[in-house]
Amino acid sequence: MRLLELSLPTPEENLALDEAILEEAECNPGSDELLRLWEMPSYSVVLGRSSNAAREIQLANARLDGVGIFRRSSGGASVVTGPGCLLYSVLLSYDLRPELRSLDQAHAYVMGKTREAISSVHPDVTMNGTCDLTKNDQKFSGNALRCKRSFLLYHGTILYDFDLKLISRYLQDPPRKPDYRRDREHGSFVSNLPIDVQVLRERLIQTWCANQNAVPPSSLYVDRLLRERYRNPEWHRVTYP
Repeated sequence: MRLLELSLPTPEENLALDEAILEEAECNPGSDELLRLWEMPSYSVVLGRSSNAAREIQLANARLDGVGIFRRSSGGASVVTGPGCLLYSVLLSYDLRPELRSLDQAHAYVMGKTREAISSVHPDVTMNGTCDLTKNDQKFSGNALRCKRSFLLYHGTILYDFDLKLISRYLQDPPRKPDYRRDREHGSFVSNLPIDVQVLRERLIQTWCANQNAVPPSSLYVDRLLRERYRNPEWHRVTYP
């Protein structure tokens, strides 16, 4: 597996790069699997592909604070990201791992690897809901995936030193809640994982055996996705009150 440690200057570029990794691999059968580690340069709200911004986001607060709202290509609910939140993206091949065509197995496999990476520091981390990681019954990692014909891109967040107050400031109660949440508000449901981010990065790299440096996707893919989606207001579909 190849390793790409690359954070770009803007949220739009980072989201475009994530999707470009999948698009380029899909156009080049036999591409290597890849692990990307990155962080958003500023606080941002990221909608799921089908999220309703008016239903999930505190739009007035985001507008007042000048926080950008963007839409990703994968499913799931909206998240708040920024400094103190490590993001990871894993490109996986169906040719090498045909069992991952089952979504349940894809979630179990990636969550198992992520939990394994963390377990040397926090052996009590558990998987809850569809694809959450928790410690002491509090969520610190949410995840989503995008599937194509030959590859899938599985990506997620790991809160390690995040300003947790921002979650309730910018997110409404989610439209779907896992049973283990027990109707808790964001403030009592979400927490940071106490771990040094460099240790976290090293453990993820070791667990995924990402021992070869990757070349970033061609700018042709990134530029097209920026033009068609991530710099296109119609893609984000956000209307402020």
